[in-house]
Amino acid sequence: MLRNTLRSGLATLAILAAAPAVMAQDLTIGLRAGPDSIDPHWSTLGSQAEALRHVFDTLVDVDDKLQLKPGLAVSWEAIDDTTWEFKMREGVKFHDGSDFDAEDVKFSIERIPEVTGPMPMTLYTKYVDSVEVIDPTTLRIKTKGMAPSLPNDFTRLFVVPTETGKDVGNEEFNSGEKAIGTGPYTFVSWQPKGDLVLERFDGYWGGAPAWEKVTRKEIPDDAARVAALKSGQVDLINYVPATDYLSMKGDNNLETFVSDSVYILNIAPSVKDEEPQPIKVNGKEVEGNPLQDLRVRKALDLAINRDVLVNVVLEGLGKPATQLMPEGFFGYTDKLGKREYDIEQAKKLLAEAGYPDGFEIDFTCTNNRVPGDAVVCEALAQMWSRLGLTVNAQALNGTVYFPAAAREEFTMTMSAWGTLTGEAAYTYGALTHTKDAEKGFGNFNRSGYSNPEFDRVFGEGSQTLDPDARRALYEEASFIAMEDRALIPTVILQTVWAAKSGVLDMNPRVDQETRAYEITPE
Repeated sequence: MLRNTLRSGLATLAILAAAPAVMAQDLTIGLRAGPDSIDPHWSTLGSQAEALRHVFDTLVDVDDKLQLKPGLAVSWEAIDDTTWEFKMREGVKFHDGSDFDAEDVKFSIERIPEVTGPMPMTLYTKYVDSVEVIDPTTLRIKTKGMAPSLPNDFTRLFVVPTETGKDVGNEEFNSGEKAIGTGPYTFVSWQPKGDLVLERFDGYWGGAPAWEKVTRKEIPDDAARVAALKSGQVDLINYVPATDYLSMKGDNNLETFVSDSVYILNIAPSVKDEEPQPIKVNGKEVEGNPLQDLRVRKALDLAINRDVLVNVVLEGLGKPATQLMPEGFFGYTDKLGKREYDIEQAKKLLAEAGYPDGFEIDFTCTNNRVPGDAVVCEALAQMWSRLGLTVNAQALNGTVYFPAAAREEFTMTMSAWGTLTGEAAYTYGALTHTKDAEKGFGNFNRSGYSNPEFDRVFGEGSQTLDPDARRALYEEASFIAMEDRALIPTVILQTVWAAKSGVLDMNPRVDQETRAYEITPE
């Protein structure tokens, strides 16, 4: 039986209680991206979750290495093949003074499918069939078949009070009227693409955080963010660009914090019968879709020099990636070796596929999602030019890129994805499984990839409670998808934060989140 006990939750409380929680200090953070809405059910984007978890708690939480720990739930267990039981934390208050209980969790789960955002949160509730409140501290969830990864999914289940109401939208959250959670900070104000201002919630169940006031300033331009730190406008910045890292590391006035991350830059080639953006040879649109040919996708892969991407383009702040998850994650397979750079073999494969002189293709990336996304995008275009391709690369702001990607307007894309639950169901179920609205799979499959064998193996894994058997099935599914080049991973990113010397101390997180309540004054 799977169970997480109250013991680790008590340990967490003890640590937080020991922190300097009564110090009346302000913290100002410069961040590349902030929330797009104050509604915690609006989007799955990491920058959204990072910001809003200051106001709203999740049912289950994770530590800085993505290991599960109690959140609003202190324990959970599978009581039969299709039923999970969660025990709620007692004595928790919402910011308006009302009591938290299991009804609020039920309401939040059932609200998610009703919220229409750019990146639907149904990714985290796809296994839920029904929710039953047994008593104020006990919640039972019936699942659609076995759902061994349900607690992992609930690390992104933000809880709002039942009093929020069913018809509440962005306007009420963004104004602050409905921005009521149980988190360590209360909402003060927010300007889209500007500042999110928060105040310490002294009634927080985990102990009041160290900083009395936190201002999260959205500064998307890397140079401007670095300048804001050096001039004293902010105390801390995230996503220090690789070009500035070495000089900042040697500056006695600054302190840097470096961590591996779970984020991987993945290329998604559309394999639909009709490409959203035409592929051309000698200026004429080709018949069919060259990307449907595995030889073409392999050629694209072989033409990528990942060592150059890491050591030159990212100046060492990364690692080559061959799978959609970092090594050691649940479902990572050792059967896939290193992806070798072989331009001659790539040219041979392209010629065998009928494109000896290459073709012209559009390639669209993000430019503010994670560090280095725009420069890696441009470097890939240059690498593929050696293959004979003409690549029309464009790097777009996330506010433009993600809605267009959701509408499937691009032929080939690159963006970052992080396996935030630490296991394959989250990533492969969302990105490479055939779209299946009923089962909740393929939510973020924008390429049209579909492989019945992958779906079969992955589906069997998702219905297997035994962890060893499930791991083996997920590893097999990972192997199938990667050999198929359903997506082409390039690099795992490392993340750098920088702060003014002597101001604060922090433990960098692998999910790249900057949680003010986990940062302490030095």
